[in-house]
Amino acid sequence: MTKGRELETLNRRQCLDLLSGVRVGRLVFTEDALPAVQPVNFRLWRDDLVIRVAGGPKLAAATDNQVVAFQADELDPDLRDGWSVTVVGHAQPVTDIDELVDLSGTFVEPWAAGRRDHFVRIRTEKITGRRFRDRGTPEYRGVDQNRAHHLNR
Repeated sequence: MTKGRELETLNRRQCLDLLSGVRVGRLVFTEDALPAVQPVNFRLWRDDLVIRVAGGPKLAAATDNQVVAFQADELDPDLRDGWSVTVVGHAQPVTDIDELVDLSGTFVEPWAAGRRDHFVRIRTEKITGRRFRDRGTPEYRGVDQNRAHHLNR
């Protein structure tokens, strides 16, 4: 019998904890009435995702309040280990001055050259995640769960 990996379903908090540790994911949106997928760097902000864009179809999706999907992961094919998180929600441009000031000072620098003057928030309306783990190992504990576990010892 082969040693299999268990596929653990993650809750919302666990998914957000994992997303906070990575900076690149894939945005799925509609471009010219067809699905499009592009890598984007992002950050979590108030438990939503925020990307910085120059304009174009990603900004158009936000301006139209389209439902988009976002996926990020960390997978190791040799170890057959890792996790994947998917977010589905409405894309909205960030236009509030106070929010823009808050975002602009701490935002991750875009990888692509050129100006990125627009911020797009992706609401985490639906978030799902899975993580592979060895059979018999403890389930994933979020940051707060680990802290509480150590304090209660």
